[in-house]
Amino acid sequence: MKKFNIELIKQIGCSAHSKCNTSNIKQMCLLLAIVIALASCKGTPATADVAATPEVQTPVSVTTVNDSTMVNYTTLNATSTFQKRSVIKANANGYLQTVKAQIGQYVNKGAVIFSIKTKEAQSIGNTINILDTSFNFSGVNRIKAADHGYITQLNHQTGDYVQDGEQLAVISDRSSFVFIMQLPYEMRQVVKTNQSVQLTLPDGRQINGNVASFMPAVDTASQTQGVVIKVNADNTIPESLVAKARIVKLLKQNTQSLPKTAVLANETQTEFWVMKLINATTAVKVPIKKGMESGDQIEVLSPKFSPQDKIIVTGNYGLADTAKVKIIK
Repeated sequence: MKKFNIELIKQIGCSAHSKCNTSNIKQMCLLLAIVIALASCKGTPATADVAATPEVQTPVSVTTVNDSTMVNYTTLNATSTFQKRSVIKANANGYLQTVKAQIGQYVNKGAVIFSIKTKEAQSIGNTINILDTSFNFSGVNRIKAADHGYITQLNHQTGDYVQDGEQLAVISDRSSFVFIMQLPYEMRQVVKTNQSVQLTLPDGRQINGNVASFMPAVDTASQTQGVVIKVNADNTIPESLVAKARIVKLLKQNTQSLPKTAVLANETQTEFWVMKLINATTAVKVPIKKGMESGDQIEVLSPKFSPQDKIIVTGNYGLADTAKVKIIK
């Protein structure tokens, strides 16, 4: 096109030089206008160095599968109680002369708790002593504690008249202190004798216990069976306190797992997948079969990943299959 315009201008110039008349001038102006029009219609050539649009890469962080032990716990209620109680009874008809007991008081075995003065001694005891001072008749019977424990029930006070065999107090044996856990019967196979159980008290304290025995009956309404959990005697734990008992429901060893953030799911939680790197910048969608959950870990039943496989743990939400990514630290 440039060569054509130059040749055309040369022809116009030569024509104008040879024939300088009005007609030639008009022709020259017409040709010049055509040249200008052709030049203005000339297309702009494509620029070879136009930069290509950069590829979008999503920043992500990655992890690898863990070969670990997965534990699933369940929490049940357990109530503190004393299994053994000693009932202190009157051994004669008479009046309580001394009462050395209070509710909640701890007493040792053999300690004198009550003294009873018989009604006969109350009426004629002084007369007998006056007649014979060497007789030393008092008519007072002393009643001792049969076991170590806490006085949890007190029925009479000083001066009360009691009859032979009447209940005076109840001592709860400290060595019989246990927690009774209510276990749904369908979980009976989960709990075994001598199994360790962790108890959390309402004040946040945690104590360890062991399954000692099972109650021989099941509650009709709740279909739960009482499980006796033996703990170390603690003088500060009262009776009828409800604690949370944590027991192992399921245990798996040497199973592969991933953080929960690495596992994606559909809206109905019926399909699960992870985003796995196939190279330094490309992630593909890999469907998985999910197992148990423990803390912030999820068990992956299938497929079997190698320790070198890189799984996206953050930045994976909304990524399409074969998405372009950029690993960040």
